[in-house]
Amino acid sequence: MVEEPGTLRAAESVDWPDISHTYDVVADDYATAFADELAGKPFDRELLDRYASAVAGQGAVWDVGCGPAAHVTRYLADRGVDVAGVDLSPRVVDVARSRERDLRFGVADMCDLPAEDGSLAGIVAFYSVIHLPRERIPEALAEFRRVLARDGALLLAMHGGEGIISTDEWLGHAVPIRATLMSPGELAEAVEAAGFTLVEQHAREPYEGEYPSRRLQVWATAGR
Repeated sequence: MVEEPGTLRAAESVDWPDISHTYDVVADDYATAFADELAGKPFDRELLDRYASAVAGQGAVWDVGCGPAAHVTRYLADRGVDVAGVDLSPRVVDVARSRERDLRFGVADMCDLPAEDGSLAGIVAFYSVIHLPRERIPEALAEFRRVLARDGALLLAMHGGEGIISTDEWLGHAVPIRATLMSPGELAEAVEAAGFTLVEQHAREPYEGEYPSRRLQVWATAGR
């Protein structure tokens, strides 16, 4: 998740960094900074509440790109969802496990998830797909569809905009981070092209303290 305001700049073309290394470095500081961020996001909480009601009791749900704070994982677990968090960064997973000892976490690549075809009832991906280059986002969406059961539910959140945003310093560390921005139409087209059916699509303005981008949310189901 890219959430620190005032540090990112617009960019047309940059080298794409090893995002796992970036998050390995910032994991502890990120967890401290963003553990309570849902408290200030009523729209996100309401959306997660409705999603939790829809998927609770339906099977396993993975929070893909759970981050070290694992706050979305915890939020869903507290609402009766059989949820586990996965992340590409080993350090992120270690920090998440230390913070939420009763929850399950594992290291995983969102483009190559260690799950059987059709085995998951849901996937939540809040501000994690943004860390892929634009050309790889369809790869991740196709992987999400592969592992979701028939009518499994995807809940995805991204930064809205055009192009990418980039910085080589984040959370006080000299590490690069990039984020792909998408318009609502581009995101909807990508999700549908991966074989999903859109259920809801939203675009909200940033809350105070968030990075100043529109926030895009998509709820979609996998049909087989």
